[in-house]
Order: sequence, then structure tokens, then C-alpha cells
Amino acid sequence: MTNGDSRRVDRRTAITLLAAGATVSLAGCSGGDGNGTDDTPAETTETSPDDETTTAPGEASLEPVDIPADATCAVCGMKAANFSDWNAQAVHEDDRRASFCTAGCATTYYAVPEEFAQTDAAVAALWVTDLETREFVDGTEAFFALETDSDRLEDPMRLNPAPFANRADAVAYVDAVEYLTEDDIVDLSAFDRALAEQYRGTLLE
Repeated sequence: MTNGDSRRVDRRTAITLLAAGATVSLAGCSGGDGNGTDDTPAETTETSPDDETTTAPGEASLEPVDIPADATCAVCGMKAANFSDWNAQAVHEDDRRASFCTAGCATTYYAVPEEFAQTDAAVAALWVTDLETREFVDGTEAFFALETDSDRLEDPMRLNPAPFANRADAVAYVDAVEYLTEDDIVDLSAFDRALAEQYRGTLLE
């Protein structure tokens, strides 16, 4: 073998060794960490839409909102936003909302929704303005003093039940006069057609 042939053989050997080294290196990158441990990312399982936790229809809407400036009371038709110190609102299970000028209209709506609501879906939540704080409170947890004197408060529609978040405030309200007692403090479930007639009889069929 000549010196030229020997150099060609050496080059072939070097190329072969380099190729073998590259193959080993690539195998190490793709199959492990060099210590025999396979660090390939674990196979992930796709989550089907049926496995996802979803929010029930209407659930995200169970919070009071600002009364729209052009909203009319769903019971009496007055511009509800004009009476921010007395406003109330309701939301149905289909997310439809109703605005009210006062608690009297709101509780009437709650008692006989079939006469005023634009939907057959049940009322999911209702808020009234606390007479003490002038802020929206959950009507389903409020205490209503069944006011009977239309001259006591300068409220819209002349006569309304007085809502309070705290029973102590409702008690103080009825104790301030002789014609009301603690028996005149009720929760929202007490409002039926008879009470609706008491507060909004002229608007009922």
C-alpha cells in the first residue's frame, strides 16, 4: 500500500468515527439524560369538552348592575334611573333583567311575575335598595317592614315596603311608630298577590 492509499484509508476511518459519534450524541439528546433516565415529556391526555367544568347558565350574572339610564320600571313604567335612592332590579334564569323604581314595584313583580315579566323563566335573583345605606342588597335575604302610611316617607309611588339588610334596622324602623310592630317585618317569600294588591293594586289586572 502506498502512502497515498494509507492517507485515504485514514480519512475514511476518521469520517466513519465522526459519523458514529454524531449518531451516539443524537441518541443521547432524544432518549435520556446520559444516566439511563428517560427525560422524554410524559404523554399528555387531552381533555374533552365534556370533562371541563362549566358555569351554569345565568350563574355569572347573579350580581346587581347599574340601572340603565333609559330603563323603565317593569311594573309602573316610570324611568327607574330617576329614583336611584329607591331602585330595585331582578334577573331571570335566562339572564333577562328587569329594573324597578322602588321596592314596592319589585316585590309586586316577584309576587306576580306573570303579569309583568317579558319571559317565562323564573326569577333567579332580586336586589332592593337598603333604606339605611341606600345600597343594593340581596332581596332574598332582606327584611321588609310593611309600611302602611303613605305620608311617612317621601318615596316614589307613594307607598312601599321598607327594605333593610339587617333585621335590627328593620326593628328600629317599626319601633319608631305605634302602628307597626315586629310582626310587620317579613322576608321576600311573604310577598304574594295580597301584598302586591296592597302596594300596587291599581296596576294589577
